Amino acid sequence: SGLAMMAYRAAGLAIPRTSQAQWAYGRQISASQAQPGDLVFFAGADGTPAAPGHVGIVLNPSTHTMIDAYATGYPVEYDTYGLPASKGGLSPVIGFTRP
Repeated sequence: SGLAMMAYRAAGLAIPRTSQAQWAYGRQISASQAQPGDLVFFAGADGTPAAPGHVGIVLNPSTHTMIDAYATGYPVEYDTYGLPASKGGLSPVIGFTRP
């Protein structure tokens, strides 16, 4: 969530800091509407969309690629989302927003 906040800040748009606040802030869109720069969210500790626990920035929706950082101190990396081969916690996707 910090990565998303800082990336958007660099582009001149202020968005909230936490994944839960980012989920509530952005306009929710369907997976078929996702574009580069949209945010993709994953279930939190409760396993539901009510409180997303992780967020990534969509790079290419057709290949399900994004950039993310697992937590503070972890490197920014390219990942896939919503695919059987995606890392644990990155599938299933709970939704997308466009800040």
